[in-house]
Amino acid sequence: MAPAKKFVMLVMVFTLVNAPINAYSTEKDFVHCESTVKKWAASSLDAEVKEDRHTLRDLLFFLHIPRTGGRTYFHCFLKKMYTSYLECPRSYDKLRFDPSQPNCRLMVTHDDYSMVSKLPQERTSVVTILRNPVDRVFSTYEFSVEVAARFLVHPNLTSATQMTKRIRSKNKEVSTLDIWPWKYLVPWMREDLFSRRDARKRGDFNSIRESNDSYDMEDVVMPLREFINDPVARDIIHNGATLQVAGLTNNSYFSESHEVRHCVRKYQALGEYVLEVAKKRLDNMLYVGLTEDHRESATMFANVVGLQVISQLQALSSSMEQADKNTSDMNSSFQNYQPDSNYLLATDISVTENVGTSNENARLQVPEVVLQQIMSLNNLDVELYNYAQGIFAQQRKRLMSKLVEAERQLITLSSSYAIHFWKVLSLVLLLLVLLVLLVNARRRTLKVKV
Repeated sequence: MAPAKKFVMLVMVFTLVNAPINAYSTEKDFVHCESTVKKWAASSLDAEVKEDRHTLRDLLFFLHIPRTGGRTYFHCFLKKMYTSYLECPRSYDKLRFDPSQPNCRLMVTHDDYSMVSKLPQERTSVVTILRNPVDRVFSTYEFSVEVAARFLVHPNLTSATQMTKRIRSKNKEVSTLDIWPWKYLVPWMREDLFSRRDARKRGDFNSIRESNDSYDMEDVVMPLREFINDPVARDIIHNGATLQVAGLTNNSYFSESHEVRHCVRKYQALGEYVLEVAKKRLDNMLYVGLTEDHRESATMFANVVGLQVISQLQALSSSMEQADKNTSDMNSSFQNYQPDSNYLLATDISVTENVGTSNENARLQVPEVVLQQIMSLNNLDVELYNYAQGIFAQQRKRLMSKLVEAERQLITLSSSYAIHFWKVLSLVLLLLVLLVLLVNARRRTLKVKV
């Protein structure tokens, strides 16, 4: 038998022998992964607090999913109501967290739901905002490129990296490079931008045709089609909202998060367990907003969350006035706390934030196959977003019912006041009539005597 035939026969025999072994190994690995994910999901659902989710508790945790417009809510609402003293030292401008701080009332961060494990769960209310997954991927890509491109003023990547380190060591303020997920995405895109700039100088892109699609400019920046298929994007961006609400990002505090996330990435069918946990957590949140309904979301947020915050802080202000003199400096910011609730009751609040919606025309140039791939890669986020739309509709209905009930009570109260007014007026008139009769009677009596 020729050597070539012998080699082919050996390969075939080896394949036939190892096929069952590989199949068994794969099945065993799937069973292990399924068990791991199921166990995590069951424990996560059991840990959910079953109390009234519509009432604001002592601590408000704003779970900010990137590129959803959350900073508008933070700066336009929450930061105006909560003083810096009440912000937990992990919100945007701070990166150290002490869950034992007794006066911590507001947490606003890109951390995922696992942060709740560091908080007093029975005293914590969670709010979040979701966005159409395709738009969120576009916006994430755009923002990553925008921030990374700022470093191109430097002659090379080494210079940019060294200068950044020097500035960050001197400046105590938090930069984008300190915050998840940008601390991963921006350096990745920055390295790619410098690499392509160097390649252009060498003439490596001379054969590449010009493109009218700003998301496919290979000689300048990583094309969107390449971006969405990179392992970094698959690990951090795709289905990011679901993983963040579930507490399973690569920034998670859960010890089992890495293994669960690995199993879900490997066996997509297991993602359904993660999705169910994320849906349940949305159900138990104080408020769920939608980026696409930004104006209505803000109005609803103001009425559902804002009014409760004001009521809570006014009660806190009253109690703090009775506190020990040692805390008088801390109390000073509350002594005359009189928030203007009128803007919260407005029926039309205009708020805007640059969340990447200005490039809609450019996005129309992106091939349909790329859009479909983004949808496929974010299948869990698509389902979660649809579910969030249902919750949003329920919130709207509940708020409208409250407004109708408040109007009815106002009408009833007005009617009651009107009835009371006429009763009092009738009594006054009756007294006046009696007084007139009494005066006339006295006059007639006096005339008789005369």
